[in-house]
Amino acid sequence: MPFPATRRDFLKSLAAAALVPALPAAQRHPNIVYILADDLGYGDPRCYNSDSKIPTPSLDRLATQGVRFTDAHSPSAVCTPTRYGILTGRYCWRSRLKSGVLSGYDPALIEPGRLTVPAMLKQQGYHTAGIGKWHLGLQNGGLQNNEKTDYSRPLHPGPLDFGFDSYFGIPSSLDIPPYVYIENDHVQAQPTAHIDQVRVHRGVFWREGAIAPGFRHIDVLPAITGKAVEYIGSRTPASPFFLYLALTAPHTPWLPTPAFEGKAAAGEYGDFVAMVDDAVGQVLRALDEGRLAADTLVVMTSDNGAHWLPEEIAQWGHRANDGLRGQKADIWDGGHRIPFIARWPGRIAPNTTCSELMCLTDLMATAAAITGFKLPRTAGEDSYSMLPALEGRKLRHPIREAIVHHSSQGHFSIRQGPWKLNLGRGSGGFTQPVEYTPKPGEPPGELFDMAADFAETRNLYQERPEIVARLTALLRRYQRQGYSRPMRED
Repeated sequence: MPFPATRRDFLKSLAAAALVPALPAAQRHPNIVYILADDLGYGDPRCYNSDSKIPTPSLDRLATQGVRFTDAHSPSAVCTPTRYGILTGRYCWRSRLKSGVLSGYDPALIEPGRLTVPAMLKQQGYHTAGIGKWHLGLQNGGLQNNEKTDYSRPLHPGPLDFGFDSYFGIPSSLDIPPYVYIENDHVQAQPTAHIDQVRVHRGVFWREGAIAPGFRHIDVLPAITGKAVEYIGSRTPASPFFLYLALTAPHTPWLPTPAFEGKAAAGEYGDFVAMVDDAVGQVLRALDEGRLAADTLVVMTSDNGAHWLPEEIAQWGHRANDGLRGQKADIWDGGHRIPFIARWPGRIAPNTTCSELMCLTDLMATAAAITGFKLPRTAGEDSYSMLPALEGRKLRHPIREAIVHHSSQGHFSIRQGPWKLNLGRGSGGFTQPVEYTPKPGEPPGELFDMAADFAETRNLYQERPEIVARLTALLRRYQRQGYSRPMRED
């Protein structure tokens, strides 16, 4: 049965699509498929790290067919704020969420009336579908009354209120309750049962809480992959579509199905990454089988760096974050430098790389440029169009003036050109020390030349005070003025 899951919803979506006049092929906007892995590291795909212990044939093939960015970053080192940034084109630290992530019972984070990528594309004639991990809050009672999300009521505001014509997925991470499937504005089954906390080891873990009868964690990645394939199979070349596919893996719990056990030489984590790669392959095959690939921009990326510990590197010899310092949640590049691969036949040259500095908030301005949409000043405040970089144009100047990095604990960093300034010391995330108080005579922050020092080992804070001052002033201006992209008057 095609997605949406009910026949009535499917017929309604077809009727709505019929109201959008079909454009001649030369004028038609491309389909956009945005695949977001959960905790996939910069060093996991072999197209990024030839020493990876994990086979990633689908990602490697996608890279040979398109462009691979080598300096792409998530706007946060953890998932909820990155998802906010992707869908709104705005840094999440401008919202009410200043650190951490949401629970499964928190209210909607995206502000009422805020333009999102799917809402923008709907205005351009797109059908919009979201599948997978939401983790942006549901309903709004908690803001006023400290109430939890009530899953027995319609989930408004939720994905359908933020621009999606249809949604299928789970409320938050796969280790955070409640464990239920969302279908559009309701859950398929109420979370009337209870599951105890499971901790087989660090990677096979979930928290105790409410669960829908019959819900199994190991089934989730196959379920959302199947829904994505169904959705693509329901589309025709008559009108464009936007698919936001937010995978739940390789985030914990690491639960590869039996067919993927032993596929990699990096334990259950490696097998789970191999399963993610296969999910991407299924999506690409669905585009081929529907004869949609030639008119589709496919982006494959991750919401932050991998949660991969030094002892796991020692055990398996696999560097999930390549040679970057730190890991998921950290202010260092291991927390937020991520794989980013894009394919668009006829517009993106195959088997190319791009070193342009970019951020996942840039999806909004890039999609606007592709479709000819003029972003208002109140939307996409931290989004730059990466279309020139995707198309491989020769650039006289960097597209972005700078990127602001943010850790799970709210540490700030700013990157401009090769220079990266961390305002404080410590990871601000998972790596110890999280906080570090400098001793007398020690620098209060960190400055690194990323072009010469990929692993952030040599602190130049005291040697280059003029760069520290310039970057500090730029960050303060971005924080004060409420935007970072150029705002031109009409």
